[in-house]
Amino acid sequence: MSALFKERRMTSPFDGLASRYSELWTGTPRGREQRTAVWREIDGLFRAGDRVLDLGCGPGDDALHLASRGIDVIGIDAAPKMVELARSRGVKAFVLAIEDLDTGVGPPPAFSGAISNFGALNCVADLHPVAAQLARLVQPAGPVAICLMGRFCFTGLRHAARRWSGQTQWRGIEVYYPTSRQVRADFAPWFTFERRVAIGRGDHQLYIFRRRAEC
Repeated sequence: MSALFKERRMTSPFDGLASRYSELWTGTPRGREQRTAVWREIDGLFRAGDRVLDLGCGPGDDALHLASRGIDVIGIDAAPKMVELARSRGVKAFVLAIEDLDTGVGPPPAFSGAISNFGALNCVADLHPVAAQLARLVQPAGPVAICLMGRFCFTGLRHAARRWSGQTQWRGIEVYYPTSRQVRADFAPWFTFERRVAIGRGDHQLYIFRRRAEC
């Protein structure tokens, strides 16, 4: 499987968060609640023996959950420290930015489906090329589940106001907040939209697509 990937040498602002990721998010009551809500939705999409690509895998929480159900998960992340942590937990992870799928992963179709959880795709300015690469890599009828922060939320005025413009900076990182219409339009040429689920009172939105057989 490693022959499928061409790792990149890079650094990321998220490297500094790797050791504290559980403390800051996964291990918090809010983080556990939202991650469990996502798992309830995606568990039925995959079955034992499937091979799933995890975009922005972080320390590997979602990969480990799916692996416990007999699913072969391959993770990529732009932060080497996150990948190092994921590997230390037994996750097959590689240093690769989501935007580099076109040159970093091949040959197609290599995966039964793909996931991206909790805002990894909010760091990507244009989702259209990502959708095109997923169409190349995911088998026909394969599910793609992406959870990202949307333009509008109901978790407090401060969070809502920050997202209304569609873009902001966080710890020196450009963060983008696409509308639901934008997300669906970016995936429409290659994927059928199945459903959207609000996670954490709309703090995140989970979109589930299915790879078109005719593409």
